[in-house]
Amino acid sequence: MSIVAGVLFYYVLLPHISMPPCVMYKYLGLYCPGCGGTRALISLLHGRILRSLWYHPLVPYSAVLYGTFMISHGAARITRYRYFRGLRFHNWYLYGAIVVLGANWLLRNILLLCLGISL
Repeated sequence: MSIVAGVLFYYVLLPHISMPPCVMYKYLGLYCPGCGGTRALISLLHGRILRSLWYHPLVPYSAVLYGTFMISHGAARITRYRYFRGLRFHNWYLYGAIVVLGANWLLRNILLLCLGISL
């Protein structure tokens, strides 16, 4: 049932939903740290990995971590934890996400202000 609801949302409702403009970009002329996240997610769902990386690299980073977590825990449960232990949480996953988010935000705004290159 949830798969049907997801497909209906993706193909029927999502094309008709308009996102409000980014308040930080509208008033300050700078990108916020989350700008491009929705486009990155849509590009990733369409299989355009490089475009998703360009829009917002945190989205593919999170997808890879999530996929690795699910596969490792699935393998651990199937083998009843004999051969696989499953991915454990480490703080460096969060620190890596913060670095990716900050670097993306700085790079986007430097490109926008110095070279006039926008998303």
